[in-house]
Order: sequence, then structure tokens, then C-alpha cells
Amino acid sequence: MKKLLTTIALLCAALLGGGETQAQRTVELLNFGWKFHAGNIANAESLTYDDDNWRVVNLPHDFQIEQPWVTPNADEKADNNDPAANIKSRLSSRGFKEMGCGWYRLHLTPSDSLKGRRLVLDFGGIMYVGDVYVNGRKVGGTDYGYVGFQIDVTNDLQFGQDNVIAVLADTREPNNSRWYTGGGLFRDVKLIATNRDLYFERHPLKITTRDNRFVCVTVEVNVRGRDKKMPVDLQIKNPQGENVYHGRAEVFRNNPSRIVEQQLVEIEIPNAQLWDTEHPNLYTLEATLFNERGVAVDAYCERFGIRTVEITPEQGLLLNGKKILLKGYANHHSLGALGAAAYPKAIEKRILLMKEFGINHIRTSHNPYSREFIELCDKYGILVVDELYDKWTSQHTGGRVAFEALWQKDVPEWVKRDRNSPSVVMWSLGNELQQDPNQPFNDFGVTMYKLMKTLVQRYDSTRMVTVAMHPRYRSWQTDSLPCDLAMVTDVQAYNYRYMYFPGDGNRFPWMKFYQSEASVAAMGQNFFEMNLDKVIGLAYWGAIDYLGESQGWPAKGWTQGVFDIALNPKPKAYYMRSFFKPKENTVHIGIIDRKGDQMWNGVQTGNDGMSDHWNRVEGQKYTVVVYTNAEEVELLLNGKSLGKKQNDLKNAKVRNQIYWNNVEYKPGKLVAIARNKGQEVCRHTLETTGEAVELVALDDDYPASWHADGLDLQHVKVVAVDKRGRTVQTIDKEVTFSVEGPAEIVGVINGDILSEELTIGSKRRLYQGNCTLILRSKQQKGRVVITASAPGMKSAKLKLQTR
Repeated sequence: MKKLLTTIALLCAALLGGGETQAQRTVELLNFGWKFHAGNIANAESLTYDDDNWRVVNLPHDFQIEQPWVTPNADEKADNNDPAANIKSRLSSRGFKEMGCGWYRLHLTPSDSLKGRRLVLDFGGIMYVGDVYVNGRKVGGTDYGYVGFQIDVTNDLQFGQDNVIAVLADTREPNNSRWYTGGGLFRDVKLIATNRDLYFERHPLKITTRDNRFVCVTVEVNVRGRDKKMPVDLQIKNPQGENVYHGRAEVFRNNPSRIVEQQLVEIEIPNAQLWDTEHPNLYTLEATLFNERGVAVDAYCERFGIRTVEITPEQGLLLNGKKILLKGYANHHSLGALGAAAYPKAIEKRILLMKEFGINHIRTSHNPYSREFIELCDKYGILVVDELYDKWTSQHTGGRVAFEALWQKDVPEWVKRDRNSPSVVMWSLGNELQQDPNQPFNDFGVTMYKLMKTLVQRYDSTRMVTVAMHPRYRSWQTDSLPCDLAMVTDVQAYNYRYMYFPGDGNRFPWMKFYQSEASVAAMGQNFFEMNLDKVIGLAYWGAIDYLGESQGWPAKGWTQGVFDIALNPKPKAYYMRSFFKPKENTVHIGIIDRKGDQMWNGVQTGNDGMSDHWNRVEGQKYTVVVYTNAEEVELLLNGKSLGKKQNDLKNAKVRNQIYWNNVEYKPGKLVAIARNKGQEVCRHTLETTGEAVELVALDDDYPASWHADGLDLQHVKVVAVDKRGRTVQTIDKEVTFSVEGPAEIVGVINGDILSEELTIGSKRRLYQGNCTLILRSKQQKGRVVITASAPGMKSAKLKLQTR
């Protein structure tokens, strides 16, 4: 199949300063019409290779999510948590998916309008390592697929004929990750065209702000011609799209170097609209580059926020001079049913859900997320600790080359990509290095940290730099002292061990503390026992269940989150909400079904298994927990009070959680009434339901914005209800989906991470009364009709529109 490329000008590529115009920067998204074949195929990079029988896929794409689950062998330990196990599971950390590789091929015939221009392939990433070929010749690739890159293909693409871009994505290197990475072209691929002789470099703008009103602009320009003095036209628009600045500065080439980096101007923005978590105001800078003859040759735009970030030992993090506590989570990059495929709408859905439960912070563990993720955090006011690596070894960074061959390239790309984003408040270079003795220079990471920090600050000196410390392996001399690395990092980021903050702070008053991972099992206690006035905050590890890092087959991944893998909140999510959003009244009932006792490195990670329905075994007794931030709760069963209990606000271990033991089940209503000063502020009711008789389909909250761009998603939640419309959580029948219209199924999922079902196809069982269908729009607008059916129940039908 051939694809005719047409150039689409960037919105901000319009000429701003008048005068003659040459063709400026254009960007074409190359996400559609790729051919894919799993496995390594001889000569698949060749221009003449016959790929007619290959499957057509659209990007982003994760080939590993499609693979079957691999059951551990009889002689394998089902998980890797037991240090005494002789034969550990190969794939428990990788989501029980076999490692492999896959080939992608894209046929294209460049538009004649691109003749005479510089042509660049831009990859958001290739998971996990990858090689790129054009017409059979290797032109580039990546040895650490989380970091984007570009390849100049000006002399490789041929006009007036078919070209083939071929990519081999590979995850086969043994032990090259500790979690589910996914595999393939999991982010966008673009073709960028610029002027050949004079153009903006990759990530060319550096925008810094100070005193919440001054904006400093630095540009990076590539000069291949003879130009010595190059005007740059700058225009700044406020969040409402109104022009607040328009001016011109000049870039001077004073030496033979082709690349010129120069601070252009510092601009004052009176009465600036500041960026913060509640008001994420974004400005837009549009830059147009001219040659000496006054011809506009390139244009670039970047969104930024005006804000200040300061971190002190006495107050933690200050945003625009005001104390703000990081209340967040740390997860890996995968997106449930979609695997590693980085769909912006799936990322947006998570961010909006997290904000609803009080989260204002995400740590990108343990690698850079997509650029679209960062931009969405800018948009919604999420504070990001942007992390580059796990451990600094080949094993943990792709496995194909030595770590020492990676970081000099990765650090500049990572920092330059994200440095203008107001959401990024800290750089993190790694995670739990002390666990692995094979760190470079044999000094527990100290020298390597100093080298990388120096390179970080070459491109951004406005943020502090840290590394997350292992919960064990303190100083090699004595466990009473911090490890050597913690003595040199800008911020002391401890995974789990917040109890060291007071002692370390007394010995070393300059230290600034951040609980970079916090146990969900110890949730609440590990929040309230910190000095919240002084610390930076915390990130709950694995707040959302995810593939990989299984603590035992048949679980396909982490099960200890407060949201399941389908993004349904578990009862404990409301506990988190009760102290993350203390000004909003919260009360929620949970029934303990099983106790959680899993351990990792001396940290309890096991969460109690809970549900929030009242269809139980008559006569059996249960432990009921009520999560609330109110002063008092009364629990009633069928109108009879089971007692009033006070919220023990002074005890960090039990604050905001009130228990009733040995509650005998009787059908009816279980009601928790929360009160302050004797007045009801909110209530939560669990009610015994009848038999499930009907399916109901619920779309996302914003169906009108489902775009017919071939990328946009729609999540459709299907719920089983009784004749009174109440959700029946105890039913697990299989639901079959059918879709008519310009959309396709890209995922099916429920909250049961123990299920043997794959997340592809058109069927999924109900779990706790629901399952989710994920649809991807096609590139034609039209009506989409979804039908969900299950045996013995009335089917659900939902009509939507792509626009």
C-alpha cells in the first residue's frame, strides 16, 4: 500500500513579521497505514520485500499487549519476591508476556512540495530498543526507547516513487526491565520538513520566567548557509489568545559553528496570569526565523506557564511563593487495556480521575513518559517529578549498550523536551541505585549523579535534581546515616522510609525531603506522620493497578492499587480522597473480603481486599470500614443503629478510618452517616440488589469532543443493573460487543487483573458488575452504534458521533 504524503503547516508557522515568505516548517503525522509482522523476518527492511500479507496497524501500537499470557512452568516460582526461590519466574515482572520483536513498514511517496527541503523523521520513542531503515539502509535507531529522537532523511527519501520506512522494535534482551514495557511504535512518528540552509534546531526554545512577570527567551538555530545576522520575530499570546507581546530580536553567528544558541530577550508581562494547580494558565510563544534577506524560513511555537518554584528545608515546595504539598502517585507508563500505546485521551482520562480524588502530582517512574503526558499535566495543573532512568546499568536501560554510552545523549533530549513545561517541578535521574552494586565509578552513584546533574544544568538550571533512594541500603558505614548519594542530591527523595526524615533533618538541616514512593498499604499513616509543613510531599506507589511486577500468578501485575486496572476506584480510593481533599466532605463504606500481607524489601505492600456492595452470605459476619474526614460516623443496618464512632484525628494509624467488626449480614441497606458538630454532612449507602436483568452503556463525560482524527478514544463502561437500575456487583457474565460506524475496538477490560482474558477482541466478562470497551475513532466522521449483550439480560445500545 502506498501513502501519499501531504504537508500540513503548523498552526504557529504563519508569518508574523511581514516580508517575503519561503515554505516554512511543516509536520505530517505518520501514524496511519503501517504494515506489521511479529517476530524477526529476514530482509524485512528491504524496499522490495513483499509485505502484502502483513497486518495493517495504526500508531500508537503495542505488539506485546496482543500476545497470550505465559503460565509459569511447574519448576518456576510464580513471583520474584522470595529471595530463597531457586528458579524465579522469567515473566512475572513483565506481565507474563513473552519478550519478542516486531517489524513495522510504511510505504510513502513524498509530495513534490517537499523537494529541496530538509526532511526529518521524528520518533516519540520505540519500545524497547529499535532500528530504523529507509529503503533498506539503516539510518538510525534508539538504545533506550523511552527517549525520543530524530533522523535526517533528506538524502534518503526519493521523490516520484515508493519509499519504505522500516522499523525493528525489540524487547528480547534478557532482564532489560523490571516491569511491563510493552513493545513497538508506542508513540507518534512524524515527518518534519524545514528549510535546508537555516532552521530552528530540535527543541529550539528555552523559556524561563522570574519574579512571576519576566519571560526570558533563548533560541537555538542551525545555520548551514552564509547568514551572519538572522532576525527572529517573537509573539506571545495570553491564555485567552490575546497578543501581549510582539517584537523582534537578532541571532548573530560569530564563529564557524553551525549551531548558534543565544538569549534573545527578556520580556516583562504586566499582571501576568500565573500557572498553578488550580489555575493552569498557559501562554503561547510563537517564533519566526528570517534569513539575512528578510525571508521567513522557519517557525516554531511553545506553550509555557509563568510561575516560580522554590524548595526549602523549612517549607518544602513553594509554588508562586505559597506552600503546596505534593499529593500524588508513582506508576509505570502503561495504560491498562492499551498496554504501552501512548494515547493522549487515555492519559487525559487518568489525569482527570486523579484530580477528582485530590491528586496534584505524578512521578514518572522510572522513565520519561510521552510528551503528550507532560502537555496534559501543563493543561490540568499536575505537578511532575520527571524521571529519566531506573538504575544506571545496561540491564535497566535497554540492555543493548553500556549505560555509559547512553546518558550524554539522553539527558539533553529529555531536558530540552520538557524544560518549558510549568508542570515539571523537579528532575529525577534514577531510582534505588543502592540495590545494585554495579553502578558506574563504584561509589554508589555519587560521581555519576554529579556528571549527569552538570549536563542537566547545562540545559536547565531552574529546577532541582534528585534520585529516589532505596528503602534499604543506607550508609555502608551505619544504617543510622543516609547513603552517600543522598548527601549530594538537591532533594532527599526516600522511597517509603519517611520515618528517617526527622532524624536526618536534625543532623543535616539543609536537607529537603520527598517521599518518592509511599506504600498504599500504609496509606494515611505515612501521610499524617510526616511534618506536612516541612516536607515536599509524597507519591503513592502503584495507586493504579498495572501490568507487570506481579506478586504471584495468576495476577498479571500489581494488584495493590486504590484504583483497579480498568480505573474503577476501590473503597480505599475514598480514604485517599478524604485527606487529599480535606475541605470536601467524604464518607465511603468498604467491606473487607481478605487481608493483604504481601511484603517487598521489608515494606508491606499488601492491601486488604475490599468491595463496596451489600449482596453477601446471610448470617455471615464481616468487618466494615468507613472512610471519612468527618468528626463522627453512625452506621445503620436496615434503620437500626450499629453505633456512633468518633474519627480519631490524633492517631495517624487510624485517622479517617473507622471500623465495625463482626457485622452480621442481613439483606437491606447499610448506611454510613457522617456528621460534624452533630449535623449530617454526607452519607453513603450500600443496598442489597435484585437479579441483574439489563446492561447499561455509559460513555465518557465528553462525547461531543470525540474527534474523527483516527486517534481519539471513547471509553464505554457497561454496567449490569437490576430492575430498579442498581448496579449488581456479583455478576460475572461475558459481554459481547459489536460496533457499527467509523470506529474500531482497541481494548476491552475489567478490574480483574487475575483474569485469563486478553485485553483485545470483542468480549469481556463483567467483574464487580462492569467492564469497559475502548474505541478508537477512524478518520471519517459519522454515527457510531455500540451494542453490548450478555446471556439472560437485556442488551445495551449506545449511539455516539465522531466529529
